[in-house]
Amino acid sequence: MTSSSRKIGPVLATFVVANNMIGSGFFLLPASLAQVGGVTALSWLLGTVLAVILGSAFARLARDYPNLECPADYVRPALGRDMGFLATTLYWLSSWIGNNAIAVAAFGYLVTLLPLAGNEPAVQVAGQVTLIWLMYAINLLGPKQVARFQSLCVVVGLTPVAVILLGGWTQFDPALYETGWNVSGRSDAAVVFSSLAPIFWAFVGLETGAMVAGVVRDPQRNVPLATITGILVAGVVYLASSVLVMGIVPSAELAASSAPFAVVAGRIFGPWAIPIIAAAAALKATGTLGGWMLVTGESGARAAQRGYLPAVFGRLRPNGAAAWGLTLIALAMTAIAFLTLAPTVGGQFQTIIEMAVLLVTMAYVAAGLSLLLGTPERRPAPSDRLLGAGALLACALLLLSSPGRMLVGALVLVALAWIGYRISLRSR
Repeated sequence: MTSSSRKIGPVLATFVVANNMIGSGFFLLPASLAQVGGVTALSWLLGTVLAVILGSAFARLARDYPNLECPADYVRPALGRDMGFLATTLYWLSSWIGNNAIAVAAFGYLVTLLPLAGNEPAVQVAGQVTLIWLMYAINLLGPKQVARFQSLCVVVGLTPVAVILLGGWTQFDPALYETGWNVSGRSDAAVVFSSLAPIFWAFVGLETGAMVAGVVRDPQRNVPLATITGILVAGVVYLASSVLVMGIVPSAELAASSAPFAVVAGRIFGPWAIPIIAAAAALKATGTLGGWMLVTGESGARAAQRGYLPAVFGRLRPNGAAAWGLTLIALAMTAIAFLTLAPTVGGQFQTIIEMAVLLVTMAYVAAGLSLLLGTPERRPAPSDRLLGAGALLACALLLLSSPGRMLVGALVLVALAWIGYRISLRSR
């Protein structure tokens, strides 16, 4: 039990939520979205609304289950063992698959500082794999060292980017933004809806306020406050940055770039600013990768302790590092890096985040059902049912906006995971 004097208040909790969201999506999504145009600003607004609904659902679950550590803690009491397994496993899978997107973003900026041909597939995959194993090595040092490294990356990495967001509006060209409003050839409504799933990648992490409720002072008040405020802060930053870059750099140039913020910095301040912004963005994304690898190792360990994953994932070193589980995760991430390789960084990034968003959305479905149905001991209040229904509606929109082939693949993966789990139970 964490003493009251060591617990964090609403301001720090808000920064935890916002920082866990502002990462690779912030730095690389402008390049992916430039392929369709500035109309995606409407997708950011809709995505923020859906994130607020889902964040409110998790904040309510944190009130009912103040000691929750993984999805099974709130899913199993309401929906049973099998749904607890699926929610926990899908969340874990989405974490380490999504980590590859962070590696793509980090190396996309880092390569601009190196004398390498960043558009070469071999260079892309080699750089991503190198970052994956470097963050694996840091994670072996233990959670405390990862937290220190991530804190350094946040401060150093976001400061120069904040300068761009504040000073870049003097270079904003409304005519350029209007010209690139919709370059897809489809209707605005179709683009807004189809962009919803990749945009929501930037909001994955909204649940972290609920997951750390045990270390937040007065969690019934401060967890909902931190969750909603953190989501709104992230949403405003995302929307402002997306509009800004598309009003300074033409859509075609942004879409082809592996470091859109560095390109924007060059337009605003001159060529000297490009390496500074690229280094800052690479450092922030690398810190995010290290932090999410920690989350993946920890969530895998908790899933193993509950019997949902093989016991090897639950083995911890004396310093708290889930070394064996992280080794298997790093190997799997290396395989994903090769399997998703695309001609452009933006293309590879979008493929990975579509996979990750689908899986995490399915885990979020369990949160909505848990609120809607409740348990025999905790009958849901009308407000719980309303939040649960809202969360399910948000998840339905995200799933329907995903590419059909991805949705079918995710459903097949869910079925195979469940069948494997039932077989393992029988063998025990």
